Amino acid sequence: MGKNAIVGQSGGPTSVINASLAGVFESCKNRGAQVVYGMCNGVAGLLEENVVDLSKYLTDDLDIELLKRTPSSFLGSCRYKLPDWHDDEAVYKKLFAILEKLNIGYFFYIGGNDSMDTIGKLADYGNCIQSDIRFMGVPKTIDNDLMVTDHTPGYGSAAKYIGVVMKEIIRDATVYGTKYVTVIEIMGRNAGWLTAAAALAKSDDCEGVDMICLPEVPFNVDHFVEKVRVMQEKKPSIVIAVSEGVKLEDGRYVCELADDVHAVDAFGHKALTGTARYLANVVARNLDTKTRSIELSTLQRCAGHLTSRTDITEAYQVGGAAAKAAFEGVTGQMVALKRISNNPYQCTTELHPISEVANLEKKVPLSWMNENHTQMTDEFLNYARPLIQAELTPLYIAGLPHHIYMKNSK
Repeated sequence: MGKNAIVGQSGGPTSVINASLAGVFESCKNRGAQVVYGMCNGVAGLLEENVVDLSKYLTDDLDIELLKRTPSSFLGSCRYKLPDWHDDEAVYKKLFAILEKLNIGYFFYIGGNDSMDTIGKLADYGNCIQSDIRFMGVPKTIDNDLMVTDHTPGYGSAAKYIGVVMKEIIRDATVYGTKYVTVIEIMGRNAGWLTAAAALAKSDDCEGVDMICLPEVPFNVDHFVEKVRVMQEKKPSIVIAVSEGVKLEDGRYVCELADDVHAVDAFGHKALTGTARYLANVVARNLDTKTRSIELSTLQRCAGHLTSRTDITEAYQVGGAAAKAAFEGVTGQMVALKRISNNPYQCTTELHPISEVANLEKKVPLSWMNENHTQMTDEFLNYARPLIQAELTPLYIAGLPHHIYMKNSK
């Protein structure tokens, strides 16, 4: 009897993560997997033996197409930190016993940095006990901060959403012709790829944002206020894009200057929120202007109506490439995207050891910013624009996009 496959989704969702799930599922079935299981809520759910047979939910081509068009994680997600097996081998013994019970030969985990850490640990333990299970990482994160891959599935759609929303906010912010400062907070803890995408708004029909603040550049609140003052001498309405993770020179997050309480997750990541609100308040106190703050928050990662077709296609491709590699005997690797050219845009897949990815972060090159570190250069725009191209229109029913999810599935 042939082996079964299992796939999980982990970390923050994206609007195209389900396309990778579809890619893994279809490729595994086409390659002879008897059953393709889904972990409900990632490894945390697997430890509770909370798994489903995906064939019961994905019964035909329409289900697959709906899955590709449905944002967020169909299987649910988790932020579970797998301990080192030298410290807690019991967890690994339990996991591998469950995998053996399910006759698993191929294990796929769709996620970002922390998820790749999980794959690396499982592959190392599997190698230690001479398990024949193949462990493969499938890249996903709107943060675009995974090493070795040109870009990460999920980023293109989030960048497209940010570019669209920035154009609309700019139009709204200039309607009264009076002094106004709008500060938009965009996700990005240590890497500013998402905030950099605000630069995409500038075009023949839009003047673009006035300032971009990335976590790669040490932040000074007084200098920020002075820049706003100088800009308002030339134009009354100022629109600023700021990363949630901008830090002072001493390493503190700007949002920590406010009185908000910031929770910490299993990986030690502090919840970041309130950066835009704090900066808008500081500007209002120091300058003669009205201000407002906007947090894009989870909207930038779940806007299924504004996905990039390029992004969905590549998300599906990396899922299929991971399955292909696993069935050919590869383990302990992540599928990466390799750009061949910008114009015409061409991209292919390649494999990299998990050790080159896990617990590492790819930052925005400062050479892709202007000398004042307030705007992105053409080099960044040439990198990002191909990733937001084309659309995959949702299936609309009663005027709203139709999605597939567990409760409603067959």
